[in-house]
Amino acid sequence: MMANHMVLPGTLNPNMPRRALLLAGASALGANDRVRGAIIGSGGRGRLLTSEFKEIGAEMAAVCDVYRPNLEAGLKAASTGARSFTDYRRVLDDRSIDVVVVATPDHWHARMVIDAVSAGKDVYVEKPMAHTPDEGFRIIDAVRKTNRIVQVGTQRRSFPLFQEAKQVRDTAGLGDVRLVNGWWYNHQAAVSSKKAFEGDIDWKAWLGTAPKRDADPARFFNWYYYWDYSGGLMIGQAAHIIDSVVWMMNASLPSAVVVGATRPNLDGVEVSETTTMCLEYPENFLATFTVGYKAMRYSGTLDQLTGYHGSKARLDVGRESYALYREDPKAAELKPALAKSEPGTFNSATRMHIRNFLECVKSRKEPNAPVEAGQATNVALCMAMEALRRGVRMRWNAAARRMEG
Repeated sequence: MMANHMVLPGTLNPNMPRRALLLAGASALGANDRVRGAIIGSGGRGRLLTSEFKEIGAEMAAVCDVYRPNLEAGLKAASTGARSFTDYRRVLDDRSIDVVVVATPDHWHARMVIDAVSAGKDVYVEKPMAHTPDEGFRIIDAVRKTNRIVQVGTQRRSFPLFQEAKQVRDTAGLGDVRLVNGWWYNHQAAVSSKKAFEGDIDWKAWLGTAPKRDADPARFFNWYYYWDYSGGLMIGQAAHIIDSVVWMMNASLPSAVVVGATRPNLDGVEVSETTTMCLEYPENFLATFTVGYKAMRYSGTLDQLTGYHGSKARLDVGRESYALYREDPKAAELKPALAKSEPGTFNSATRMHIRNFLECVKSRKEPNAPVEAGQATNVALCMAMEALRRGVRMRWNAAARRMEG
């Protein structure tokens, strides 16, 4: 995550050795070759992904982080003998590394993905794919130019229960769906992390292209809730739900977005934990999504639901369940015509998504969450962030490929 001598996303890194640039056209691995991977950003999510990649059979041979405690913890999670790095560009120089996993704060995703595919690496990048619409388009251009495999970490696309729900949506005769409404309710502590730095950190490298600020552990440990680096739970949770809506509805980019929010109820942060976004789609439907993390506590089985309201039937999709309700105006209580519930199974979704990625690395087939799908969600989320920050209705100018308010 080093910030020195860097170039804008979408351009090749002039400091990258020529041998690395030539790898952009590297051939695929053989079917029996063991994939060698590297994690870039070995915080909590990065370490979980490291463990999952190892479980499936990848050798996690390198760990990169600019914060020493995270780096050391990442090495413990990685394969025996893994090399350590503080500059991700040096990871990309290593010709023995086949894939990189990008699990940094959102504002670093685009640059790292673009540099990685330009160096001949395949990439698994955590959601959201990018932090601005333009970054997303640059990722698409780089990936298609280099013919690399990039999987965005929206794991519902690889989860069998959601794949079944998608089939129900496509074939069960819902009629015209003009409204999709989703929610994600739970609870969080009233204060943000007050941790101090517990080891060396390259603060300049961590900031990257974000606005320059003095080293601040509050921003580092709570980066999720600051506009410079992400968009709070609104973005983190909507990255999953809006992606699934786009997938289920075969939708394109939204035409307009508005957002409402309370003031933040988490101490010292910028982004509220209680928001509602409304997205207008050119396919003639509205999608609303509410995040409420000052609600009562729910189990992971019950904390989210998305309803697809058709003119003939409604499909409800939860984290680990779906149910189809047919129209019956005379009924005092609706019973599902089709339903499935598998409590406790969603933890396997990430592993399934990684497996799909690694299979595609070897086969060179398109993964379940390609960059175009990632960009459809990224644009929606960026419009939501800007709508909330500015207090306006943001519109998408398709011809100019930019949002306007």
